[in-house]
Amino acid sequence: MTTLTLAISGSGGAGAISTGELVLRLYAEVGGYGMLKKTFSPQIRGGESAAILRLGDAPVSTIPATIDLLVALDWQNFARFADEVPISASTLVLHTGTDVPPPGVTPDNLLTVDAPGIAATADSGWLNMVFFGMLASGLGCTCAAAETLLRARLEKHDDAVLDAACRALQAGFAQALPDPLRELLATLPVPAATAPGQPQRWLASGNQMAALGALEAGVRFVAAYPITPASDLLEWLAHHIEHYGGHLVQAEDELAAINMVIGAGFGGVPAMTATSGPGMALMSEAMGLAVASETAAVVVDVMRGGPSTGIPTKSEQSDLNLALYGMHGDAPHIVLAAQSIADCHFTAAWAVHLATRLQTLVIVLSDQSLGQSIQVIDAPGSDCPRAAVDSSQEAEPYLRYRDTDSGVSPLALPGEPGHMYTADGLEHSENAIPSPRARDHRMQLDKRWRKLADWDFGGHWAELVGQVDQRPVILCMGSVTATALEAQAAMAGAGREVAVLSLRLLAPLPTKQLATLLASGTRLLVVEHNHGAQLWHYLRSLLPQLAFESLALPGPTAIQPRDIYTALEAANAT
Repeated sequence: MTTLTLAISGSGGAGAISTGELVLRLYAEVGGYGMLKKTFSPQIRGGESAAILRLGDAPVSTIPATIDLLVALDWQNFARFADEVPISASTLVLHTGTDVPPPGVTPDNLLTVDAPGIAATADSGWLNMVFFGMLASGLGCTCAAAETLLRARLEKHDDAVLDAACRALQAGFAQALPDPLRELLATLPVPAATAPGQPQRWLASGNQMAALGALEAGVRFVAAYPITPASDLLEWLAHHIEHYGGHLVQAEDELAAINMVIGAGFGGVPAMTATSGPGMALMSEAMGLAVASETAAVVVDVMRGGPSTGIPTKSEQSDLNLALYGMHGDAPHIVLAAQSIADCHFTAAWAVHLATRLQTLVIVLSDQSLGQSIQVIDAPGSDCPRAAVDSSQEAEPYLRYRDTDSGVSPLALPGEPGHMYTADGLEHSENAIPSPRARDHRMQLDKRWRKLADWDFGGHWAELVGQVDQRPVILCMGSVTATALEAQAAMAGAGREVAVLSLRLLAPLPTKQLATLLASGTRLLVVEHNHGAQLWHYLRSLLPQLAFESLALPGPTAIQPRDIYTALEAANAT
């Protein structure tokens, strides 16, 4: 596979992100593959932003640490990207020359493009569109295709704005490219157009895929309170849920949002919300209500750096402990982790299915990298799980919290004759009457745990790539999965076989299956994107007989394949 990694950076509002999205979409339309990572300032307005793209002639799922090309629309606050957009001696840097580059950018790798002059000649002020035109030309695309995309992007603007942007694009496309830029872009093959009959490809983010999966599974009510980086999941739902016959309400805060979701679930309507760590912390008491009342509720947590406000626009997997343990009392619930941008679709749909079938809370862990990155993926199949609301009409007397063998009690929807019951958060007897008795409390605790512990989750609990027998195993979750797979491929190229096990079901953890599967592995390396090795501690607590090793690195910089195989090689050397 041949790839090219480029970054477009600038101050907030300079158009770095939109330019990157246009480049990726244009390259995808001519048959290429790619991925775009967005990185923002934590400021609400202004600050810095950058789009980091990796383009290739085969599917791309990670962003490497090295940058081949940097387009600097300006240098304002660029130093804040020092870790995420590293400039090396081999990086080709384009800038406008209107401000001074930071230390480390030398004349040897710096090219000045008079984008302001080119745009002014075209009677336009769109500097970023000049660069878009140059990149479109160098990637072998047509100006007409680039302009079509641009017009679609700016369709809500008036004609004067749209025409000015298109003139800048055309002027950039007509420029003779500097030799270093032309030669660099030529290293990336012009992809062949998608042949008829091949699977349809989408350009989507994890937030969009999770939203679509939830809708297709049957979610018809969403309560939302905006929070980075989950807001665009909610914004996408706001534009599409009514097409499915559902509704989205923006609540006054996270407490109201989760209680609205519980209310909808009580009424038999599959419902969800999406948030990030601070919002989920506020929801913890109400999530316990969903567990105690055995009401279906789905919460998608798009994780970010913490604690407190932390680094709200950067990725980290540091909410695992909150998702597992963040409720008072014994509150058994389900925790899932989406494994990729594409898998956000399946995992969100599975969450809706499990929540409604088992009458419980399901938390789905995503993260900023999965949620807001954009990737060229194959369109999902039509076999995603569906909501399974079971409105039982059993014989009298109706016992809402009957102690059944499966742990799943009969569920009647409000208004069904002869099936009335008290609904609140107090502990209760089988007939739902509040009860402080030890017998009733123990019965309901056992029942709520049993329905999860005894449920057959099938083969969806994890994805295994490679053979475990007498090989090292990399255990991971979420966005680290793609990095682990790339490390696995690199090690295979060097003659070392390793397996990758990505966990989708984190609670209840399938300990028997894990113990059996991992028993023959020579080493068990748990790789995660947080400081406290939360997944490593969790696995050790439930599987103390297995010798787990840990590689835990915090954000905001992403874990790289070399971090993983360096950890494995270092241990071998000792």
